Amino acid sequence: QVQLVESGGGLVQPGGSLRLSCAASGSIGSIYRMAWYRQAPGKARELVASITTDSIKQYTDSVKGRFDISRDNAKNTVYLQMNSLKPEDTAVYYCNVNWSLRTYWGQGTQVTVSS
Repeated sequence: QVQLVESGGGLVQPGGSLRLSCAASGSIGSIYRMAWYRQAPGKARELVASITTDSIKQYTDSVKGRFDISRDNAKNTVYLQMNSLKPEDTAVYYCNVNWSLRTYWGQGTQVTVSS
């Protein structure tokens, strides 16, 4: 079993920044890939960014140049630094990992970008 605990969401004005964190715990070793997804009201959940243990990163086009994903392998923790936030970034953000052939999701953290 893997437990994912997220933190860092909130309300921010357009152009502002937020940093999300997600810590994975349980009877696990090093998790190869950790990712962030988001789901806006009325929309499907989408991949925002992912990172592997050897720091290979991927981003969805809409966040390239604004968001940065990083991780602490020793702590199985992944971060998402979000800069230049836009109203269209408003969504619930979910941490995601795969371990032992199962997919795990965090509880979600709300990010609201509004003036």
